[in-house]
Amino acid sequence: MSRVIVAGAGLGGVSAAFELREMLPDTVDVDVVHEGEEFNFVPSNPWVALGSRMRDQVVMPIGPIFEKHDIGFNSSGIKHIDAKARKLTLGDGSQKSYDFLVICTGPKLAFEQIPGAGPEGGYTQSICTADHAVKAHQAFQQLLDNPGPVLVGALPGASCFGPAYEYVLSLEYELRKRKIRDRVPITFVTPEPYIGHMGLGGVGDSKGLMEHKFREHGIKWICNAKVTEFSSNQASFDVLNEDGSSKGSQQLPFHLAMFLPAFKGSPAVAEVPDLCNPKGFVKTDTHQRSLAYPEIYAAGVCVAIPPIEETPVPVGAPKTGLMIESMTSAIVANIKATLDHEPATAEPTLSALCLADMGNTGIAFLAIPQNPPRNQNWTGSGRWVHWAKVGFEKYFFHKVRRGTSEPVYERVGMHMIGVHRLKQKDN
Repeated sequence: MSRVIVAGAGLGGVSAAFELREMLPDTVDVDVVHEGEEFNFVPSNPWVALGSRMRDQVVMPIGPIFEKHDIGFNSSGIKHIDAKARKLTLGDGSQKSYDFLVICTGPKLAFEQIPGAGPEGGYTQSICTADHAVKAHQAFQQLLDNPGPVLVGALPGASCFGPAYEYVLSLEYELRKRKIRDRVPITFVTPEPYIGHMGLGGVGDSKGLMEHKFREHGIKWICNAKVTEFSSNQASFDVLNEDGSSKGSQQLPFHLAMFLPAFKGSPAVAEVPDLCNPKGFVKTDTHQRSLAYPEIYAAGVCVAIPPIEETPVPVGAPKTGLMIESMTSAIVANIKATLDHEPATAEPTLSALCLADMGNTGIAFLAIPQNPPRNQNWTGSGRWVHWAKVGFEKYFFHKVRRGTSEPVYERVGMHMIGVHRLKQKDN
C-alpha cells in the first residue's frame, strides 16, 4: 500500500489532502501532519485584529474532519525529514514512512531579523496567525483608550503585502466610525518601491488606486523603507533612493505598530540537503516537484519563487489563494499520474487574486499570470469586494467542513469579478 503525507493543514494542506483523498484509490493512505489541532483561515485574521470577528470564528478543529474523510492526522508537527529514506520523525517522537510527501508548511515568521519586531517579545503587532490577531486586537483596544500615532507596513524582505493594506484601511474605517480618527495620525511604511507594488510589480493601476485611497483617507506613506529597529514607542528605518543609496534615516513614534515580517522556511524543511534555497523555501520544477527528490512536492508560501524584479529594498513575490489552489491541484494530478505509471505533466496556472477588505468597501487585484507580461492585469474597487471576501470566508469553511476539493478561489473569486466587470460594461 502506498502512502502520501501532507505536511501542514493550512489553506494549501487541506486542499491537497481532500483532493488526494478524492482522486486516489482506497489502497493509497493519505495522512496529514500539522503543528496544532486547528485550521485557521488566515485571510480573516485582520477582522479578528479589529474586532469584527472572534478567534473562534476563524479557526476550527481539523482532526475530526480528516478522520471523517479517512485521512490520517497527527498534530505534533514534523521534527526531521530523512528525504533519502523517505521517512519523517514527528514531534511526538514517532516515525512515518512515505511514498510521496507534499510540503504545505507555510512560512516561519522571521521577526528576529529586526530588533524589537513581533508580538512575542517585541513591540509590534502581527496578523499572520489567529493568536497574533488576538494580541493585535488587544493593542487596538488600548489605542481606542489612548489615541496616538499608528504605523503599519512591512519589514525588509516581506512578500505578503495585501494584509497590510487591508489592515491599515480597515483600521482607518474603524477609527472614523468611532469618531477618533482626528486623534490618530497613520503612516504606512513599506519596502515597496511604490504604493500598490504588492511584490507583483503592480497590478493594473494599483499604484494610482492605492495612492488615491491613502490620500482620500489621510494616510501618509513612506516607500523604499528599510526598518532597522523598534523600541517600545518608536520605529527606526532607513529610506533608500532608487539606486539603493541611502536617502537618510528616520524615526517615527507610535502607540500601535503592525508590521508584516519577511518569511523563511520551516526549520525541518530547510535543513534537508539540496531541497531548499538559502531562505528555506523548496526549489521545485514546473510540476511543483522537488528538483532533488522527485517524490517530494511543495505548494504555497513554502515554495521558492524568485522576486518579480530587483528593488532598492528587497521584496518577495506573494503566493495568493488562487495560486496555491492551482499548485495543489497540479500536485494531485501528478501524483496520480505517477501511481498510474504515467508521466507527471500537470502545471499550475500561477495567477494572483487578492481581495483587500476596507471595512465597508475594498479593492480587488487580478493578475493572470502573476508575473508580467500578463494576459489579464486588472484592479477594481467597491463595496462588492467586501462582500466577496465575506463570501470567500463562508465558502472556504464550507469546503473544509464538507471535506471537498472544490477550488473556492477559482470559482467564487472569478465569478464575483466577472459579475462586477459585466455590471461595469452595462453602465
